[in-house]
Amino acid sequence: MTLPGVPVPRREDATFSRDLRRMFTRIAGQYSLVDHLTTFGLDLLWRPETLWLLDRRGMPPPRRILDLGCGPGDLTFELCRHFPQASVLGLDFTPAMVDRARRRAGPSPPPSFGLGDAQTLPFRDCTFDLVTSAFLIRNLPRLREGLGEMRRVLRPGGSVLALEVGEPPSAWFSPLFHAYFDRVVPKIGRLFGTEAPYRYLSTSLRSLPPREGVLRMLYELGFVEGSAHLLTGGIVTAFLARVPG
Repeated sequence: MTLPGVPVPRREDATFSRDLRRMFTRIAGQYSLVDHLTTFGLDLLWRPETLWLLDRRGMPPPRRILDLGCGPGDLTFELCRHFPQASVLGLDFTPAMVDRARRRAGPSPPPSFGLGDAQTLPFRDCTFDLVTSAFLIRNLPRLREGLGEMRRVLRPGGSVLALEVGEPPSAWFSPLFHAYFDRVVPKIGRLFGTEAPYRYLSTSLRSLPPREGVLRMLYELGFVEGSAHLLTGGIVTAFLARVPG
């Protein structure tokens, strides 16, 4: 199924990135609302919970934060509230998402927002103390390259935090999760006229390596102290790691 004029992104296509941008353009105005509905509001808890994980690690308060794939700014605004002394920048490769984030009322001082691709970041090495993302990494065409860019722009001692949908480890819960995520979520999207994008979102997690594979990749890229924290029975994972220094 496709939306008029909006191909459903397929990872094997050369046009994957372009089609992904067009898809997110199509759902930018309702992205947060549908997230809240399909997760029963749990997404409102996952973002602050991941930031508490950073606090428990004893990380010094970051001065410069980059939120990648910021979408309409849900995590970006949460970062501003949690780290009020930091300079926070939300970056997304979809102009409609950036426009949506800029129009939303946020904390004071507000974050900045800009356009950029997570796999070719327009920043110098060692620019940020913290790089975050929420539900981004499974959409990267080249995951290792994207994680490598996060590593490049982090200062020594800086941290990366990536929140992502995951495979529940429970043998009985996993089939229930997939029945809901694969079948019910697209039907909720249909109520907003956007079943096809949510069908893509429900299947995109299968392109993500297992948690152990993501952690191995982080270590291979030079991160240390990598960990994967399971939230809500493992349907969401918070990946944390640090740059030595």
